Amino acid sequence: MPALSLLLLVLAAGLSTSLLAQNLDPEALRRALSGPDRDVADFVRDEVRRPVEVLTFLGVEPGMQVLDVYAAGGYYTFILAKAVGPQGLVYAQNTPRGLNYEEDRQNITQGEALANKIATGNLTNVSQLIARIEDLPLPPESLDAIMLAQVLHDYYNPNPARAQTLLEHLFRLLKPGGIVGVTDHVGRSGMDNRDLHRMQIEQAIAVAEAAGFMVEQSDLLRNRRDDHRRAIFDPRLNRNTDRFLLKLIKP
Repeated sequence: MPALSLLLLVLAAGLSTSLLAQNLDPEALRRALSGPDRDVADFVRDEVRRPVEVLTFLGVEPGMQVLDVYAAGGYYTFILAKAVGPQGLVYAQNTPRGLNYEEDRQNITQGEALANKIATGNLTNVSQLIARIEDLPLPPESLDAIMLAQVLHDYYNPNPARAQTLLEHLFRLLKPGGIVGVTDHVGRSGMDNRDLHRMQIEQAIAVAEAAGFMVEQSDLLRNRRDDHRRAIFDPRLNRNTDRFLLKLIKP
């Protein structure tokens, strides 16, 4: 075999090995999320939200640059920080108003909850961005992945065009091949989904495709026992709602 061809083969093999080494290790991530540096209130949510399986489906990998849209108290911020590792970077986006909301079932604000997670978890790969999505200081095609967890319904229900504008802006921030992970509460046709804080899966897919994304869907978070007539905050549901999971891919 000619020397040049052999060199190219060795380089290709090394590159392939390097890429394979970057794949997310679900068991390692699961151990990281079970450590004493994590908020117990977040740990108990995992049974319903299944974050390790969600990130595996989405294809999040070590070394990625990821945006957590409306990070709130930082549930997914912590998880993403552990998933992308020290070579990666997580942008935790909130608005000034959002930071002052009370963290779920705790006597602190979401801003305080997020700050506590960053400090306790020593999340040196997390950067907070306090601004509206359209005002973020991020250049186009700079992100590998974006997490949009239980947010899209708040944009869509008052004004579907606003949801499309959001996704179009996220589209511009992604590198080609980048992904947006969308989870949200399933709504039914004919219901007042705005009041229930839900949305139909078909609506989410349609607005994502209109924004230019290819869409893959998973039933990972579906819960057929959910009573879709109830608001997501109804204590009888105990936050165990039926949820859809979409992987939006920028071509």
